[in-house]
Amino acid sequence: MTAETSQTLDRGLRVLKLLADTDHGLTVTELSVRLGVNRTVVYRLLATLEQHALIRRDLGGRARVGLGVLRLGRQVHPLVREAAMPALRSLAEDIGATAHLTLVDGADALAVAVVEPTWTDYHVAYRAGFRHPLDRGAAGKAILAARQHPTTDPGYMLTHGELEAGAWGAAAPLLGVTGVEGSVGVVMLAEAVPERVGPRVVDAAREVAEALR
Repeated sequence: MTAETSQTLDRGLRVLKLLADTDHGLTVTELSVRLGVNRTVVYRLLATLEQHALIRRDLGGRARVGLGVLRLGRQVHPLVREAAMPALRSLAEDIGATAHLTLVDGADALAVAVVEPTWTDYHVAYRAGFRHPLDRGAAGKAILAARQHPTTDPGYMLTHGELEAGAWGAAAPLLGVTGVEGSVGVVMLAEAVPERVGPRVVDAAREVAEALR
């Protein structure tokens, strides 16, 4: 901690991060041990966070992330979309296919940014707000691959006809971006996918990840 930072705010943010990393919540004692502070401090932190609906406590006294975090999370999409747009435009124009940024939303994959190429005669209509199960389509499968192999680069996923008849999808996950789980990909109509599409999608995902770090 430096003189310019707030110790209390730092501790409160650390509480939220600890709770976000567990599915079963944490007790005051567990938080006290992990933070290295006494229980009185933890009680005060939890009371403040609970007042803003950022945490909730169940009947057993375990603290969990609260619904107030969702309201903050809704503001993340526009920021992520803005950061991703240059890489998506470049990808769409280079490949001549509809490029998209997809983020996890519960059990679904949600397209939050879409860019269509300007020079092609036709392309797949794909809109921001389109959602589908994570286990269908290249975008969701790329995200699942990153979950299953968190310490390695899974490369890209390629699918055909899983979301739209005759359409190919190629997507690569965003890697190394704290708090953001998603993928970058393209959707195209073609007899076969050119070999360069996969590596180009991986490059675009890296560009977006860099912009978000």
